[in-house]
Amino acid sequence: MYALLLWTYDWRGFWIFGGFMMLLFCGVVLFLIIGSVRMLARSGRVCYGHGQSSHALDILNERYAKGEIAKEEYESKKKDILAIQ
Repeated sequence: MYALLLWTYDWRGFWIFGGFMMLLFCGVVLFLIIGSVRMLARSGRVCYGHGQSSHALDILNERYAKGEIAKEEYESKKKDILAIQ
């Protein structure tokens, strides 16, 4: 009987360690999720407004090449787009 009580008492200290491990595990999972989102955002797969001005500049260059806009309008809009970057 004494051995059973001693064994039960010895394992009680691991409840605190188990709670700590659960918090550590949740922290690691959260860190991995945040890291993945940041990595995807940097690679350009997830777009939060980055690269918008270069896309606008591509459209402007295409319109100028097609002759849809005059040189003065092109230069004015290009200046505006580059000021945003």
